[in-house]
Amino acid sequence: MSVPDLRTRVLFKDAHVLVLDKPAGLPVHGGPKAGASVEDQLDALTFGFKRRPQLAHRLDRDTSGCLILGRHPKALARLGALFSGGGVEKVYWAVVTGGPAAETGTIDLPLMKETRRDGWWMTVDPKQGQQARTDWRVLGRGPGTTWMEMRPRTGRTHQVRVHAAAFGWPILGDPVYADAAPAAVPLHLHARAVTIPYAEGRPPIAVTAPVPAHLRAALAACGRTGEG
Repeated sequence: MSVPDLRTRVLFKDAHVLVLDKPAGLPVHGGPKAGASVEDQLDALTFGFKRRPQLAHRLDRDTSGCLILGRHPKALARLGALFSGGGVEKVYWAVVTGGPAAETGTIDLPLMKETRRDGWWMTVDPKQGQQARTDWRVLGRGPGTTWMEMRPRTGRTHQVRVHAAAFGWPILGDPVYADAAPAAVPLHLHARAVTIPYAEGRPPIAVTAPVPAHLRAALAACGRTGEG
């Protein structure tokens, strides 16, 4: 993929917090096999500060949308406390294969990381897994697919993806947790919005990321109108 200039993808900026619209396909962390990453551009995101911002959390490579950074050490510590305490509200939009019969619900399945020679992934493990809870509701339905809002109440790796697949409706294009994800179909998971109660006594920071182009057709098939 061509790597966009993340300075053009800033959704929110104040003296403490940056929120970026991360494109799908761009990993947040660099590495020998990762290629270009969000971390590569942190020096370009100082916006007049001496320190470069740091990631307050992560998104999967193929997940698009709201990515939060702290602009200085105190901000990063504050954001870390909010994340660990469940204070940051995260809203994901997903298009899943099939879908639930109900309109709303909660998935409460413990998750753990399983490592083998050919890689790692997350699995449901009621005995050894860490608590993981996701609230969901249906936003629209299409032929063989469902547009869903997913609100993770815990922050486990791949949580939304594993929970959806465990209930029999994997996210469209998921190369790991869908049994037969077409290679040409990108992951249809988007970090749509975040709400950050950063400063006590002040309104929370509320940010919404626009819908990326690769989700628009599937969302339209589920009844969504508009592009923003």
